[in-house]
Parts: sequence; structure tokens; C-alpha cells
Amino acid sequence: MEEILLRLFTQTLGEQADTITKLPGAGSNRHYYRLKSKNHVAIGVIGEDEEEDKTFVYLSRHFEKQGLPTPRILATTDDCKAYLQEDLGDMSLFDFVKGGISQHDFNAEQWGAMERSIGMLPKIQFEGAKGLDFGRCFPQAEFDRRTVMWDLNYFKYCFLKSTKAAFLEPKLEDDFEQLANDLLEDNEPGTPTFLYRDFQSRNVMIQNGEPRFIDYQGGRRGPIYYDVASFVFQARLQLTGEQREKLIATYLNALRSYRKVDENEFKEKLVLFVFFRMLQTLGAYGYRGYFERKEIFLNAIPSAKDNLKTFMEEHADYLGNRYPYLFHLLQVITLDTDKKEESFDGLCVDVYSFSYKKGIPADTSGNGGGYVFDCRGMHNPGRYEQYKSITGLDQPVIDYLLQQGEVQRFLAQVYALADPHVQRYIDRGFTHLSFAFGCTGGQHRSVFCAQSLAEHLHKQFPNIRVRLCHRERGITTTF
Repeated sequence: MEEILLRLFTQTLGEQADTITKLPGAGSNRHYYRLKSKNHVAIGVIGEDEEEDKTFVYLSRHFEKQGLPTPRILATTDDCKAYLQEDLGDMSLFDFVKGGISQHDFNAEQWGAMERSIGMLPKIQFEGAKGLDFGRCFPQAEFDRRTVMWDLNYFKYCFLKSTKAAFLEPKLEDDFEQLANDLLEDNEPGTPTFLYRDFQSRNVMIQNGEPRFIDYQGGRRGPIYYDVASFVFQARLQLTGEQREKLIATYLNALRSYRKVDENEFKEKLVLFVFFRMLQTLGAYGYRGYFERKEIFLNAIPSAKDNLKTFMEEHADYLGNRYPYLFHLLQVITLDTDKKEESFDGLCVDVYSFSYKKGIPADTSGNGGGYVFDCRGMHNPGRYEQYKSITGLDQPVIDYLLQQGEVQRFLAQVYALADPHVQRYIDRGFTHLSFAFGCTGGQHRSVFCAQSLAEHLHKQFPNIRVRLCHRERGITTTF
């Protein structure tokens, strides 16, 4: 195939290439080469999927006509499986800014490159869609229910099952259906927009200080939120909340050239797409890492999980209420566990606090569940103004509950049930047991009781693992 690229180079540029150098690959199945002659340089590409290659060539030529900063296509074979494109250099946006990532402190030049990149996105989305034949997109013309479910099942089969997590498929599918409904609701049926699909720092090249964009062959008609989520919440950049807000503001300022902007409405919708995009990313990393054994993706999985965990904690009330089974399952798989914990084969006791308004926590162990205790018979601190903004982990609430005297009697009876049950499960070699405490809001009484039982069991049975999940608070701890 290299001979084809050499022939294309000579036919197109009028000189024979003096060198052809294979470039390192990443996640793509395409093979890249840099061809150089005395006066010219080009990137040669050999693809394995004819339809995907044809899509990239078509989109590139269309974007060039629209004045977008994407690589020019110099020449192709008839089937587009080999082609030459403009050489944009070797400096990706990620490489350009990575010196500031670990300190979360980018210099002016680095930050400017990120702002210019996200600021160009509305132009790509709106100008790129003008006159575009979406029927030539690959593999789908638009972002629809089918593509949403593909991505969610990609996450399920390529990542979730690879973690060996036990889950109930019907309950998971129920939440998938709800998420699909929410994502597809009111997605601006008017002016079409181009969904880049993989708008992130490794797909932005920095040439003479300015961003140029690559790897959009998976794009299609779709909502603008997806690309913003892909860029601003990509795990590898490790952006702070403040930095993300600044980049979102930059995007919205540029977006105003194309449509009216309601910032609150935009950010509410963005939460859903960030959540969805994080699941899709884990699916991609799982496939490329666990199945194809590509090290770059295996190494990226921990940071992607941390990114998801942090995001879920920030939006626990909304996501936990909307997708309760999926939310709990993700809490389990994003626990900070080391190798010793992952290979743990003793008894694992799950302890939950929850709100009855949002349902009893689902069992994901396959054991069928365990004890559920109703804490609503006790006095509720949440009725008083001074306790409304704090939880059963805070000392004023703890003092209130202890002064009422009910919680001590309640927990004494819980301990009397729990201790012999746990001991029996240890003796019989069982691996899972659960205790759940519910109250009205999952904030005060249930939180205190769940925390108390978890600490009690950890002290009484130091050789078991206790996983404590305050579901409505988005807090998970392992003892």
C-alpha cells in the first residue's frame, strides 16, 4: 500500500517523495505516513474501512468549501482507501497544554489555545452543517435513539461486563431507556447542526499557534451539547470546575452568533450529555483496552472513572433520582479500590442510606438484597431550619438525634439482628449481604444510622469488607 501513496504523491505534487515515514498510531485503525520531497510534504493515509474513508474525504472537502480549519485532501484513490492530506504537523492540543495539566495551571499561551479551540466549535457545528448531505455520514446520518442505545450497550458490553460487576439487565435497560428519552427530548428540530462526535484535545492540532481539526469521520447531524461535553469534560485534561465554566462561557459567547442562548437551560441539558458521553468514553476505552489490548486506552480508564465519579457526586440528586439503578451501579464500579480489594473473596456487606421518595436501593450483587430499615418513625431533624442544609454526618444533627433518645434504641435492635447474621454468613462462606436505611429525604436519620452500622460492623468484624453508600448524598466509602 505504501507504493500507492508514493504514486499519488508523485502524480499530485510533481515530485517523487524522498522519504516515507510511518507515524505512530493511537486508537484509529487507519495507518498514517509522512511523505517528503524537496519542496513538498503530505500525510498519506491507508484505511481499512472504505465507507469510513469515503466519509472523511467527503466531509473534509465540504468543510474546506465552508472555510473551516480542517486538513485539505490532496488526492485519493478511486475507493478512497488511500489518500493524501495536508500535513498539520505533530503538535496536538493535548501535547501543547500537557505541561500545565498536573498543576491545573495553564500558561496564557496554553489557555488561549484551548479557548480558541472551543470557540471554533459553533462555527464547525453550524457552518459545517450548511449544504451538508448527512446521508453520506458514517455509520449513521443523525444522532437518534438507535445511536444512543448503541453507545449505552457499547458501555454495557465492552466496559461494564469487563469489570465483572454483577447487575440486573432489565433494571439497567429501564434506566437506559429513560436516559435515551431525556437525551432526545427537544433537540432543536429546526436548523441542523453537525455533531463532531469526538471533539477532544487529541483531535485538535496546533499549527502556527492556531487550532486545526481532524478525526471527524464519525460525525452526523445531532445536538450541540454532545461536543461541548466531549471537550470540556475529557478526563485527560483534568480541568477544574472553574476552568470548565470558563470554557463553557467561551463556547456560549461564540454560540450567540448562531442562535439565542438561555445559559441555565443549556447547562441543565449539558449535564445529561456529559453523563452520557462519559459512559460512551468508558465503552470505547473498554473495547480498545480490554479487547484490543491497546495500552493508551488501558492507562486512560482510571482517570475516566475518576472523572465520572466526581461528576456523579456533583449531580447526585438529579442523576440518582432520574436513573437510580444505573447510578448505584456506577457508584460501585467507581469505588477507589486497589488490587487487594479487587481480589477480595470474603464477605462484603453493603450499607445504604436512601430516600423512600426515590425507591429502595437495587441489589447488584445477585444475592437478592437483605435488610431494609425504616427510619421515618423517629423525629425528623429536617423539619427544623437549622438542620435543613446539613446531614446526618454533621455534629449538630448527630447531637439532635442522640438527645431525642430514639436512635440508640433503634440501632441497638439493628445491631442485635445484624451481628449474628453477619457471623452466620462468614461461617457459611457467603459473599454478600446488605443493610439499607431509608427516611424521607435520605439526608438525616438514614444517613446517621447507615454510618453508625457501617462503623459498628467494621469494628466488630475487621476481616470483612464494608461498603457504605449514602445514595442521595453521592458519597461512597469502603471500610
